[in-house]
Amino acid sequence: MTERDAALVAAVRAGDGERVRDLLGAGADPAAAGEEGLPVLCAAVDAFAYEVAEALVAGGADPDRALPDGTTPLLRAVEGGSPAVVSALLDARPAPLPEAERDRLIVTARWWYERGAEGELRRLTGADGPADVRWVRDAEGHRVEEVALGGRTVRAGHGAVLTQLEWHCRILAPVGELVARAVRHGDPEHADWWASLSVLCRRQSAWTWQEVVAFHRDPAPLCRAFVADFLSPGWMVSPVTGHARWYEGKQAELLGGWADTERDGRVLAQLLWLLEADDHPAARVAGLRHTGHPDPGVRRRVPRLFARPLDPEALRVVLDLGRDLDGGVRAAAAEALGGEELSEEDRPVLLALLRDGDPEVRSCAAFATARGADRSPRITEALWELLDSEEQELRLSAAYGLALRDDPRTVEAYARVGPLGPELAADPRADGLWRWRFRNEPSR
Repeated sequence: MTERDAALVAAVRAGDGERVRDLLGAGADPAAAGEEGLPVLCAAVDAFAYEVAEALVAGGADPDRALPDGTTPLLRAVEGGSPAVVSALLDARPAPLPEAERDRLIVTARWWYERGAEGELRRLTGADGPADVRWVRDAEGHRVEEVALGGRTVRAGHGAVLTQLEWHCRILAPVGELVARAVRHGDPEHADWWASLSVLCRRQSAWTWQEVVAFHRDPAPLCRAFVADFLSPGWMVSPVTGHARWYEGKQAELLGGWADTERDGRVLAQLLWLLEADDHPAARVAGLRHTGHPDPGVRRRVPRLFARPLDPEALRVVLDLGRDLDGGVRAAAAEALGGEELSEEDRPVLLALLRDGDPEVRSCAAFATARGADRSPRITEALWELLDSEEQELRLSAAYGLALRDDPRTVEAYARVGPLGPELAADPRADGLWRWRFRNEPSR
C-alpha cells in the first residue's frame, strides 16, 4: 500500500470527507483496501459516514464491486439501514441497476423493513440480550434509531431505503403502503416519514394527490398529520409545479372544512399554519373559532391568522392571548401586537409582554415593537429599559426601535448594545444607528 493510500484509509476511518476528497484528487486509489482487506468504501458504509462514502464514489469507488462474501458495498449499505449512505452510493450511478441486482436490493430492504432492525439482528447474531438503541440524525436532520446487538450495528431506516430504491428503479409503490411506512415509527421527524413524503410529492399527478389526501379522513391522527405535511407549501404547490393552480384550488377547497372538523390538536395546528401560509379566506374565521382551544400549539397559530392591522374583534382576541399562561402563545400575540398602534387602554398588555419573564416572549415583543406603529412615550421608555438586558439581541431590537423613533438617546443605546458578533453583524437592525445619523446629523 502506498503512503497516499494509507493516508486515505486513515481519513476514511476518521470520517474526514474533506481529507478524503483531497487525497483522491492527489491520486489516492479509491479502491484501496482497508481493514479485513475490504475496499475503504465498506468502512465508510459500516460507519454510516455518508459524506465520506459520497466522496469515495465521486472519486471512482465502485458501489457494485463484488466482495468475497457475495455482497457489494451497496448491498451492505441497504442492510445497514442508513438512507443517507444508500443515497450516497445510489444517486451518482451513471446507469440503471441491472435487473437481478435491483431485485436483490429491494428484497433485502423489504426483508429488513418487515422484520425490524432489532428482530433481524437477533436472527442473524443469535443474541438474546437487550439491544442498545439510540436515536441519531442520519442526514438533513432526519431521525432514525441506531440499533446495536451481538457485535453488529444497523440503523432502522429500512423503510426509507426501500422507498428510495423503488423510486430510483421507477417502481411506483401503492400510496397506502408509502403512508404506512411514513407513520410506522410514530415520528414525523423519522427518515421513513420524509422518504415517503419526498417520493409522493415528486409523483406529481392528480391521482397521487387524491390518494394521499383521502387519508385526511383516517382515524389515526398520524395519518392526518402526514397529509398536512404533504400539503405544506413548497412540496406539491410551488411556482414551478405543473398545474399549480389546480393543486391550489383543490387545497383551498379542502382546508377550510377540514380545519372545522379536526379534533387532534397537533394536526389542527398544522392546518392553521396552512391556512395562514395560503392566505386562505377561512383563516380569520378559524382564528376566532380556536382562540380558546385547549392545546397551546393551536392557540399559538391564532394571532397569525388575522390580517394586519387587526380589526377590533381580532384585536380583542390577540390581547386575550397576550395574557395566556403559555409562553409560546404570548410570544405569538406579542408579534402581532407589536405592530399595532394601541389605545391607552390596551397598551399595558404590550408593555407587560416587553417585560415578560419568558425570554422568547420578550424577544418577540421587542422585535415587533421596534418596527411597530406605536410611538407613544410609554413604549419608547419600555424599549429603553430593555437596554439593561443581558441578551444582546434584545438590546439590539431596543436600540433599533429607539433609532426608528428618532430618539436622541440612540447613540448611547447602540453603545450599550456592544460589539456585534458575526451572527448579528449583517442584521438590518445593526444599520439603525447609521440611518439615525443620516436623518438627525446630516453634517456628520
